[in-house]
Amino acid sequence: MNNVGKIFKAHTMKIVLVLVVIFFWIMTRDGGNSILSPVNITALINQNAYVYVLATGMLMCMLIKGNIDLSVGSVVCFVDTVGAILMVRMGLPVPVALLAMLLLGIIIGAFMGWVIAYLNIPPWIATLAGFLSFRGLGTAIVKGQTIGIGQVESYLKLFNGTLPELFKIGSMNGLTVIIGVIVCVLIVYFQFKDRATKLKKGYEAESFSTTAVRCAILCAVILFFTYKLALDKGIPFSLLWVAAIVLVYNFITSKTVVGRYFYTMGGNIEAARLSGIDTKKILFLAYLNMQFLTVIASWISMARLSAANPNAGLNYELDAISACIVGGVSAYGGSGSVFGMIVGATLIGVINLGMSLMNVDANWQKVVKGLVLLAAVVFEIFNNRDSKKA
Repeated sequence: MNNVGKIFKAHTMKIVLVLVVIFFWIMTRDGGNSILSPVNITALINQNAYVYVLATGMLMCMLIKGNIDLSVGSVVCFVDTVGAILMVRMGLPVPVALLAMLLLGIIIGAFMGWVIAYLNIPPWIATLAGFLSFRGLGTAIVKGQTIGIGQVESYLKLFNGTLPELFKIGSMNGLTVIIGVIVCVLIVYFQFKDRATKLKKGYEAESFSTTAVRCAILCAVILFFTYKLALDKGIPFSLLWVAAIVLVYNFITSKTVVGRYFYTMGGNIEAARLSGIDTKKILFLAYLNMQFLTVIASWISMARLSAANPNAGLNYELDAISACIVGGVSAYGGSGSVFGMIVGATLIGVINLGMSLMNVDANWQKVVKGLVLLAAVVFEIFNNRDSKKA
């Protein structure tokens, strides 16, 4: 029973996610618009792609004593309007516009990082200033108007298109199916390779059966979603962007020295400084990186809406923070993971989509999301308290 309790505690949000999906599947399956239908699976990915990207950057900030960035939604608005002006009104090529948007985001991130790390301005004050000013700038330069980008087809295909249907397997997109199988083979290979490496070096490693069960569950989930996507239009490019970012940042946080510095600073910044870590530089990099990922989120968001408007990015910062906290990232810093954040973002996305399919009033949707966020924080507090007692 003790082992069961440990497993439940370690995988609470994953279990909750499964239960929530089952609940909404039961509630929507009779209406002909099941939450697990191919169309809704694709919609879930496209609607939440920006959350995964922003939450990855927010994770890096929150690891350092629970710091956050309140400016990201406003920066999305500002960068989108600049990009739309460059592509639509000035007629610049898409690569030039993307480069300009990225450069603008890096300049903003460098300024934010410098103000926070080297002028010692509290992050919430500095980013709150950005929250106000960049929204104002984004609205002012387009004079409150919306700029449609529907004519920029290459841009829309790059961020809101799907992989081509090169061949079919029955009624499914064959390329999507092949990619799903390849991903599963790679997961099994790297999981068992990692276990073998640990055993060879004399490190403690989990049992063969545990590794096999985890691989089986992961592959089952991947093949299920691959099957659903293959029945629709195929793998969205937004999913490829998210997958690339998640894999890169999971490697950074778990396998690199810089990644370990973020966790060390979250535990005790002063101790990290005394141990030789350049804490100001790491803090600077956290906010520079946040704005870099914000630009990518703005690309995805503008492509999905096919327009840049003054309301772009509204509440995006709250979505990113919520995804991190629900996914187990500590509000006090020092703990959390990229894949945990993915679970949190997916849970919130499923709740949003499920309640929308059930025609739940938008105001009650906000109430539910607020309660989920509060429950995640309460769970963290009690979990930490139990760990200290143990």
